[in-house]
Amino acid sequence: MSEVDGLKPLCDEAEFAALLETMAATSAPRVFAVVQEFGERLDGWVVGWGFAFDDRAEVFSVHDHSRMSLGKPENALHLFSSPRNQLKARLVWLPDVGERPETAEVATCSV
Repeated sequence: MSEVDGLKPLCDEAEFAALLETMAATSAPRVFAVVQEFGERLDGWVVGWGFAFDDRAEVFSVHDHSRMSLGKPENALHLFSSPRNQLKARLVWLPDVGERPETAEVATCSV
């Protein structure tokens, strides 16, 4: 007998799907690009993509398979900057794909 045998679902399928959708929307990370600028607005390109969570940031390099786990997104800037080569890095935040629901709008299961 498994641990779930005999347990009843919290709610119907539609309510549970709404609950999971709300959970995903409210906990989604913010997406950003790490871009390098050459000189004073002479050229620029994307060198990495990142996800900002409440407690950390994950950054993926575009040019190789490196991945970094950082305390905050801004910590990636010094890793992609090179004053000697006239390269400075900046973060570009992507707009949110959808609006995050307010706490009052969070779906719940009715028992």
